[in-house]
Amino acid sequence: MPIYTTASFRVRPESLEKCEQAAGRFVERIRSEEPGTRVYLSLQDSAERTRFLHVMVFDDEKAEERHRHSAATREFTTFLFPELLGGVDVHDYKLVAGMDIAQEK
Repeated sequence: MPIYTTASFRVRPESLEKCEQAAGRFVERIRSEEPGTRVYLSLQDSAERTRFLHVMVFDDEKAEERHRHSAATREFTTFLFPELLGGVDVHDYKLVAGMDIAQEK
């Protein structure tokens, strides 16, 4: 059964560009190294650019655990944590309804 998770956080304004670049590299590594990760989005708040929301969909608990313990996650969090304003707010969700965002119109 798929696992749906979000992680929200804020970064220091002076580190914004570095954090944007790090998020891009992180997602690329996930794409190439984590076949059990169906979706990984790094979203940035349009009005307050220091706010981020990461949206994840994993195939199952094994895929989610692999992601949590991956080298890519470890490297990203090691970089990110000193740049945070506060902590990371992580939540798991149950799918109620949805559509595939990858489908073309």
